[in-house]
Amino acid sequence: MSISELLSTTNESPLELSFSAQLQSIRQRETKGGKPYLEWTIADATGSLTLKIWNNHPQFHSATEATPELLFRFSGEWTQNQYGVDGKGWKFRQLTTEEEKELLAGDPATRAKQEEDWSDLLDFTTSLSDPRLKALCQQFIDHFEDRFRRTAAARKNHHARRGGLVEHVAQMMRAANAICSVYPELNRDLMIAGVLFHDCGKLWENTYPETGFNQLQLLHGEMLGHIPLGLELVNKLWRDLPLAAWCELEPENEDVRLHLLHLIASHHGQYDFGSPTLPRTPEAHALHYIDNLDAKLEMVKDGYANANETAPGIFERQFPLPAPLVTPLPPFAAAEDDEAEETPPSPADELF
Repeated sequence: MSISELLSTTNESPLELSFSAQLQSIRQRETKGGKPYLEWTIADATGSLTLKIWNNHPQFHSATEATPELLFRFSGEWTQNQYGVDGKGWKFRQLTTEEEKELLAGDPATRAKQEEDWSDLLDFTTSLSDPRLKALCQQFIDHFEDRFRRTAAARKNHHARRGGLVEHVAQMMRAANAICSVYPELNRDLMIAGVLFHDCGKLWENTYPETGFNQLQLLHGEMLGHIPLGLELVNKLWRDLPLAAWCELEPENEDVRLHLLHLIASHHGQYDFGSPTLPRTPEAHALHYIDNLDAKLEMVKDGYANANETAPGIFERQFPLPAPLVTPLPPFAAAEDDEAEETPPSPADELF
């Protein structure tokens, strides 16, 4: 079982199960009575949780001596309520080398989804007609595939997990492709390339180490941020292309580069959200809303999974969503053919 599956299971009676995770941090605490206890923050590819280890736990001393970044197997009886996850009679051990490799690869469901997303991403980038944008995308993937596939889309709020950027980019490409079929005046090649590169600076802002689930804090990401880093990276990759071979193409090379850089620079949509410029082209406006839509719907999905019901069909508000969620309307289920059709009531019947 993964941590996200455990967190989505609300059970007041103990549930016996095992799961693997990496130790992120240890905090030493004291109860009101002055007894020591530990708070372990643990994580896997799907999420994180905090475990309390009381001083009467059989492995309390071993837990005190543990160091962050170690990988453990946890087994026992677990309950989940509004205060979090609690264990009864649980124990832990370090993973074997083979178990470590399996954990770092992600849980089966997340691994399968990210493999499918990566395949779709490659299909979209190889479908581009503009040879300059197609070569630029391929150059980026060739150089940075490993780092890209272990980077998150954010530190929190949406797709904040190892490999989350691939999920975010692939879904945005699907949306961009669909929107281009509705608005054929949009430059599809530019849209797909813009989606790939809009967050490419996050490879230095939200990436993970090769052997862990704790996002790295890197100097370039802290001092510059992902938008300036993305602009710099695309400029560097662009200069390495055989541009002379394409000097007769239309639109001109420089126009293609400038429009792609504009998508990166403007995709947050507002100055106060970190964009150094505002959207000024149809593709820039479309990319901004596609990015925002995918992020928001991911937050909504997480909100339903993590929030408690405060009343039937109403969930507690989850930051940064603007209001509490309400149970969505299920899709219409058509009646079976052999069932007699009933005459719908008139509006007057409903009201009176």
